[in-house]
Amino acid sequence: MKHRLRPALSGLLLALAVFAARAADPKPAPRETLLLRPERVWTGDDDASRTGWAVLVSDGAIVAVGPADTIEAPADARRIDLPGATLTPGLIDLHSHLFLHPYNEAPWNDQVLKEAEAYRTLLAARHARDTLRAGFTSLRDLGTEGAGYADLSLKRAIDEGLIPGPRLFVATLAIVATASYGPGPRGFRPNLELPGGAQEVSGVDETVRAVREQAGHGADWIKVYADYRIGADGSAQPTFSAAELRALVETAHLSGRPVAAHAATDAGMRMAIEAGVDSIEHGYGGSAATFRLMREKNVAYLPTLTAVESTEQYYNGYLPGQSPPTPKLREAEQAFRTARAQKTTIGCGSDVGVFRHGDNYREPAWMVRLGMNPAQALRACTSVAARILRQSERIGRIAPGLRADLAAFAGDPSQRIDALRQPLLVLKDGVVYRSPEEPQDPGRDGPEPAAATAQPVR
Repeated sequence: MKHRLRPALSGLLLALAVFAARAADPKPAPRETLLLRPERVWTGDDDASRTGWAVLVSDGAIVAVGPADTIEAPADARRIDLPGATLTPGLIDLHSHLFLHPYNEAPWNDQVLKEAEAYRTLLAARHARDTLRAGFTSLRDLGTEGAGYADLSLKRAIDEGLIPGPRLFVATLAIVATASYGPGPRGFRPNLELPGGAQEVSGVDETVRAVREQAGHGADWIKVYADYRIGADGSAQPTFSAAELRALVETAHLSGRPVAAHAATDAGMRMAIEAGVDSIEHGYGGSAATFRLMREKNVAYLPTLTAVESTEQYYNGYLPGQSPPTPKLREAEQAFRTARAQKTTIGCGSDVGVFRHGDNYREPAWMVRLGMNPAQALRACTSVAARILRQSERIGRIAPGLRADLAAFAGDPSQRIDALRQPLLVLKDGVVYRSPEEPQDPGRDGPEPAAATAQPVR
């Protein structure tokens, strides 16, 4: 009976999400030829922004970029002037959870155990809209956290233009070792059959089967939890054997899919790297030797700094700009600095969902706080992120032939990263999803939420 109801339920969820998104936003105008004239253009190729440049967009692609007086636009091109603004490539966040919302609103266990899949899908549609309007035109969404394969329907609805949202690269269920994730089993009655936040496996055969199942459903990436809080004292420890991890990576790579590994400990990171994963998420316990190994093996690092800041605010009373760094913040900051010192590839991955969707700009702001210059942090969210996604020939820079995923911000984020807080114009595939005439979204500068019950980053 469950399997018979699933297609009908998925259809209902998609219909509800489409209805909600359309009520909030009319369908965007069709693609048109646009001549964008900002005060300056930052292409994503280097540090410099170019004053007096313009960008011509047609049929969803970038046609020309350069000094405004060298670009010949057709007579019917729509001209958009952006005085004082900087045009950048659309931003990319490589670690998101659209099916989660901030833990101060509801703890992770409550979201997975108590919130209906229909409700979570509607929220995810709203989160996708907020993210796109903030200038983030692509997301790698690393697991639905108990919402099954609903990310595939969300991605389809966005791709078909039914609802507004960023370009999605999805990991569907994610893969965890048996009894290592949640909800439970620790802290719950042993006779309860709890829904899982990810797909549980034990042994090489089950691990291979899970990869094939998720790939068969349409996952773009495979996500594995290489460690988690399974220690007798609640500490994070490796969860898979080396043989299981190698089998997972080999199976994913044979299907043409990269692998992202949640790994917070040095041991978990090293096991995942040796198994051949393509990115490490979190990496708070990473040593210099392990980050150096990542550089040597071309494994990218997504530091999720904002998730640590947010959880420390929610649960440990941390006040940004007032409190000294907590031990967890110091650990995350040290990992980031160590990765930079070892010249590890660092992309923008925030773990948004732990904090408010649309506030993704907080991650590059953290990168600048910890030593990157603003242009380096911008590249982590554009050209570097596109390279990690294997999408450099489509997105991540402003260059002829690439998709017209673009964002304009008041001021110059290549000089002052806080300019990312003020998006004025957002295009994806040449379609305008935010225009300068619209008011800023309310709540972007609102107070941080109150404390909540402790929950981990994901």
